[in-house]
Amino acid sequence: MAAASFCRSVNLIPTRVVSRGELNQHGSPNAARPLLFSRRNTLNQAGFRDLDLYYGRNNEAIHASRSYSSSPPVMMASPAVTSLALSPKRSKKNVCLFFCEEMRNLAELIAMESDAIELRSIDWRNFEDGFPNLFISNAHGIRGQHVSFLASFSSPGVIFEQLSIIYALPRLFVSSFTVVLPFFPTGSYERMEEEGDVATAFTLARILSNIPISRGGPSCLVIFDIHALQERFYFGDNVLPCFESGMPLLKNRLQQLPDSDNISIAFPDDGSWKRFHKQLQHFPVIVCTKVREGDHRFVRLKEGDPKGRHVVIVDDFVQSGGTLIECQKVLAAHGAAKISAYVTHGIFPNKTWQRFKYDDGVSPDKGMRYFWITDSCPHTVNEVKGIPPFEVLSLAGSIADALQI
Repeated sequence: MAAASFCRSVNLIPTRVVSRGELNQHGSPNAARPLLFSRRNTLNQAGFRDLDLYYGRNNEAIHASRSYSSSPPVMMASPAVTSLALSPKRSKKNVCLFFCEEMRNLAELIAMESDAIELRSIDWRNFEDGFPNLFISNAHGIRGQHVSFLASFSSPGVIFEQLSIIYALPRLFVSSFTVVLPFFPTGSYERMEEEGDVATAFTLARILSNIPISRGGPSCLVIFDIHALQERFYFGDNVLPCFESGMPLLKNRLQQLPDSDNISIAFPDDGSWKRFHKQLQHFPVIVCTKVREGDHRFVRLKEGDPKGRHVVIVDDFVQSGGTLIECQKVLAAHGAAKISAYVTHGIFPNKTWQRFKYDDGVSPDKGMRYFWITDSCPHTVNEVKGIPPFEVLSLAGSIADALQI
């Protein structure tokens, strides 16, 4: 009676107490002694010794054990119970997603991933002198809402108009604000080799660090596979950078290949190995290195054996593609059966993607079997769509998940 009253007071289904002797070898209740289930796992301060409580629903057992004093189980209804640690299932938050025009396709894919994401529009207009004339539709309607903006800094000419929106949205009394910038374009310009070099990676990080604070606190910035991990320290305290990776997309795709048990991962240099080897540690690894001879740089095999393997070259981004092609030649010369490549960001200025040919089984030094990129750079996606060896792995699902953080 007292135990049942206690359970009703916290909205739990009454259950019985199970001793360790009634558990099978996996730590779950024996089938002959079924339990009632709810999804809550609750522990109290008043009294069991070496006993386990089970709460669950839909045949989902949650196991929690504690050692307490020798008080009898009836103490479950003791007045000493003053607080309970409940773990209710977290509901999805509704997100209003704004986007720049070149990211429209990706934004629509993101919205398809979750019914909690609603697309919102911006009027991207210009005055006669070329400066932006921008308008956020239904600005009053986003008050108190979780708001995000999907950005693409694909060229210096579009950065200013998007920054204007990024700085305006958190000031509209939104509950929280997140900027999704899949590709951080100045990430590779973080070094100073001589006095006078400007590290524009730091410059852009400082600009984004000054995004206004929303009602919910600092804004969040989601970036995929930033070039150098130390760049996270370039951002100030007014923004919370969240660094995601496209590697899970690659691993899922590799598992779908008919020769998935014959895959080796090749890194074109030590920098790529440092960034990604822990995420791909279950694959045999090949590491190449760049060697400078006079004014020329060459790629050499540093470790690993590509002979007879389907080798996938992995890096964070590609521009001209020269390093990947040199790496491809070295791997083919050492006996690789097939060669593919993956980069999160396929930049390919001046259509340099045309340098990569499709290997239809003739020779791995002449072409690639697959070249995977993500849709972080929409201009490239539009150019290579449907052209082998290119295949696009969408970030939509990963971004939808990140918006729920």
